[in-house]
Amino acid sequence: MNVTSLSMPSSTVPDPAGGPQQPHPGPAPCVLTGSLVRLEPLSAGHGSALARAAEEDRSAYAWTLVPRAGEVAGYVTAQLARPGLTPFAQVRLSDGAVVGCTAYHNPRTWPESADLYAIEIGWTWLAASAQRTGINAEAKLLLLTHAFETLRLARVDWKTDARNQRSRQAIERLGARFEGVLRNWSPSHAPGEEGGLRDSAMFSVVAAEWPHVKSHLAARVARAQGRLAALGPDPLAPVDSAG
Repeated sequence: MNVTSLSMPSSTVPDPAGGPQQPHPGPAPCVLTGSLVRLEPLSAGHGSALARAAEEDRSAYAWTLVPRAGEVAGYVTAQLARPGLTPFAQVRLSDGAVVGCTAYHNPRTWPESADLYAIEIGWTWLAASAQRTGINAEAKLLLLTHAFETLRLARVDWKTDARNQRSRQAIERLGARFEGVLRNWSPSHAPGEEGGLRDSAMFSVVAAEWPHVKSHLAARVARAQGRLAALGPDPLAPVDSAG
């Protein structure tokens, strides 16, 4: 994995003036590069490509917040302004296409310290053509490697709508452990439920589990690479049913 760091203002936790503790801004933006996907800091320049990606087959988005083409500019602006969010565009390396988004968010610090101990991965979506191709597995491998080996975190977690069996199964296939369902925990993104709350299924990987999870994800990515190479002239066909 190649990591390119970008500048970001330093944390404001705790407030050196002695005022109320300020929210942690999240990990500094960086570029994380694998063999199938590159994660790069989300910007307005990704807007037109994300609009195309979001308007492929939308049948998998019933429980997920994915903007329509005309909403992408506002979506990007909101993501960049969201406190504690470090958003990424997902770029498919085989053709350079922007195929979705993901993010670190909900950073948590040790008491009376600016040092992070945990982060959540979320706000993830992929264009239909990038699903089941190994991109999701490698993107999570990149994010988890950076979290545990560079940021030295103790925990990484995910939450998803408890009714979203597809998402729950995808998170479990990463090697994350299911921790239970928190009732009325998060805003619902399901159509017709705007302003309501959903039950959230919680998953995590902790530092002691990381070596096993890393090996598992690396093996999945290797299988996807092999299948991609075998496809020859059709590199964008789905190659990893667990991707």
